[in-house]
Amino acid sequence: MRQIVLDTETTGLEADRGHRVIEIGCVELIERRPTGRTFHRYLNPDRTSEAGALAVHGITDDFLADKPRFREIVEEWLEFIRGAELLIHNAAFDVSFLDAELALCGPRHGRVADHARIVDTLALAREKYPGQKNTLDALCKRLGVDCSHRELHGALLDARLLADVWLAMTAGQSALSFSVENVSSTKVAGMEIVAVARTRVLRADAEAEAAHRARLSALDQASAKKQSLWRKLESEAALEVAS
Repeated sequence: MRQIVLDTETTGLEADRGHRVIEIGCVELIERRPTGRTFHRYLNPDRTSEAGALAVHGITDDFLADKPRFREIVEEWLEFIRGAELLIHNAAFDVSFLDAELALCGPRHGRVADHARIVDTLALAREKYPGQKNTLDALCKRLGVDCSHRELHGALLDARLLADVWLAMTAGQSALSFSVENVSSTKVAGMEIVAVARTRVLRADAEAEAAHRARLSALDQASAKKQSLWRKLESEAALEVAS
């Protein structure tokens, strides 16, 4: 599966009042692994940013003056996201702005949902952690994702953080699926019997083990008890084997 983690920065909070996108950041994942491919552009919005928005992202009007307009990069951006699953935190906000930008480019571009499937990671976080704060900063802290270098919001920086949050938040939740080659069926006494081929088990190499240990250490530091649930279960399993 190809997924694109996306974030934007804008001149204000309301697209229907003429506010515009000034930065787009996208990070590509394939089969839950970062590929290293990104899409990142600053954009000239042909208007000023509100003081409140400027305090959040720090992107000045002077800095944006020589940047391209959205219409100049729209084809390249659509090609990057086309056919992917878009992971966006508070998707309604970003998508409303991007849809407004597409509309300004003409009807042939349609809407974001015409080009990619949209997943709201904020809605998923609220389901997983009901009653808790689920901002990107809060999720980073909860899941052991280092955001200490983040002083101001930035679309590409936040997309990278959200990618780490998404992978941590959904670890172990991939749906089990069977390909056609792995499934066969026959009928016995009027009942369909499905046979599933034995799944091949791949062992982690030394590099993957080291990355896993580093992730557990980060989770331990984030845990109030200085021991993550994963580490607790791992310890209990080791004791059970020893006994």
